[in-house]
Amino acid sequence: MKIEEFLEMCAGKWFSQRTSYHLDKTQVENSKSEITIERLPSDSREVVALCEQHNIDPSATLGGTKASWDNSVDWGKTKQIGSAIVVVVPDSENPQVGQILQTAGTLSTTPLSGRYVLGSDEALTLIVEEEKTYIEERLWFASSNLRLRTSSIKNTAGFSKMAFYSEIRKIPPKES
Repeated sequence: MKIEEFLEMCAGKWFSQRTSYHLDKTQVENSKSEITIERLPSDSREVVALCEQHNIDPSATLGGTKASWDNSVDWGKTKQIGSAIVVVVPDSENPQVGQILQTAGTLSTTPLSGRYVLGSDEALTLIVEEEKTYIEERLWFASSNLRLRTSSIKNTAGFSKMAFYSEIRKIPPKES
């Protein structure tokens, strides 16, 4: 599978269930959310703006994805609504690896950059490293309408959070 195909498979509206383990607090959290993933062309306003922040030529990208979410977390916790843009900048010699650019999200107030690897097992691994934090997310498809994800966050004290997601596609992407 090529990275472009993987990104296209991600588009659509998804129902997601997540179990998070906060290892530093020995706490477990469950949540459900609606996630909408849209593909963005490399000349879209959002992609161009993010590329400018990182001094990257937008035409060197595969465009981006916009993920919007509406979470319902465990009882008594605040609902989470938000979105993030991720831009994929493939390596010119091997597009299965490359750089990712991401808007600020829940873990950072500044735009992030990292790297991606689409393995021979057709799983996409995203890695972002900041000063004292290492974030890794792995995504793969069990079928065309069932996507699975794991994520881990490691800081100077060791792993602080692990999560597993199962996501069922509710609505496929609109045909272009």
